[in-house]
Amino acid sequence: MTEYSNDFTDLNFDWAPARLTVDLSAIVSNWQAMRALSGSARTAAVVKADGYGLGIEDVGEALYAAGAADFFVAVPEEGATLRQFAPDARIFVLSGMWPGTEETFFENGLVPVLASEEQLAFFFAAIADYGDYPCALQVDTGFNRLGLTLEEAMRLAGDLSRPASFSPVLVLSHLACGDDAAASMNREQLERFRTVANAFEGVEASLSASAGILLGADYHFDLTRPGIALYGGDSAPGSSKMLKPVATAEARIIQIRHAKAGENVSYGATKSLQRDSRLAVVSAGYADGYLRAKSGTGVPLREAISTGGTGFLAGHRVPVLGRITMDMTIFDITDLPEGAVRAGDYVELFGNHIALDDAAAAGGTIGYELLTSLGLRYSRRYIQPD
Repeated sequence: MTEYSNDFTDLNFDWAPARLTVDLSAIVSNWQAMRALSGSARTAAVVKADGYGLGIEDVGEALYAAGAADFFVAVPEEGATLRQFAPDARIFVLSGMWPGTEETFFENGLVPVLASEEQLAFFFAAIADYGDYPCALQVDTGFNRLGLTLEEAMRLAGDLSRPASFSPVLVLSHLACGDDAAASMNREQLERFRTVANAFEGVEASLSASAGILLGADYHFDLTRPGIALYGGDSAPGSSKMLKPVATAEARIIQIRHAKAGENVSYGATKSLQRDSRLAVVSAGYADGYLRAKSGTGVPLREAISTGGTGFLAGHRVPVLGRITMDMTIFDITDLPEGAVRAGDYVELFGNHIALDDAAAAGGTIGYELLTSLGLRYSRRYIQPD
């Protein structure tokens, strides 16, 4: 594997205040694992939100080189960026086509996912002069987020007066409870979607994102759409155990402090030390996506979850002390051997030793939010597949 640095901070990666290592070979491996689970269905890659915070350019290029031929993004600007790195792929834009965006679609060969009669009307007008152009249809089967109603979709399927240039290449829906295999709503949505898919005979169908893939072959149809699974996160409880960790976030120790029993730590003086302590002050905080809710004390979540975040340092987990601040977090390193740690060393915030979803759970959230909140202050290193 080869490595290279994409250095947003103009600092050497080895000394950057906060750094992020992204293993693109692990992303490819996770996509291949989801492809194997998808059986006879083709497997797309969801790279919206800047590749779940890890960089749509690098993530997209690696997956395209590995054989991914279908991608999903949220907005047309993401699709235009991805097009430079996936020249022959089908790129679906989940927010659809709106006035002012049509040229971005046409110039970059992006496929709009149309989710309402208003979007359909605008799309028909946009292609009146342009000619035949592919689109996808989103149908709501119970989520109540985006999509044509079942009645609207069935009416459209049987509408002989629709424009001849209207040629959808995909009909899709999204599961509300795919992360719960026992949820009865999964089967209800499946049956509704089958009705729609049968009505659009000859058009490919897609129902399952990462969690839906795990529900089995009934849910796979023609195309699956893994997202968080590609990045090593849980789409269903414990599902990441069959995947490889992708991202490792670390923060440099700025200073090691010695504090006496009875002294307080961080804003609000919410943590009073019960013993003489050594504290490692590191250069990452909630501005870097290290959520304030992960604080050791002084935030409402600690009333529900007794412990906050932990870091990994010198072979040990170390707890967060007091409130996490905008640019800094304080860890308790009292139990580490003297001399095992010094200023300039790095604390792992999540990665190989602290699972992404464990780190997220300490802040009362999920891996999706933690990844997409990382921000731009991390100096980044990408490990490329060979």
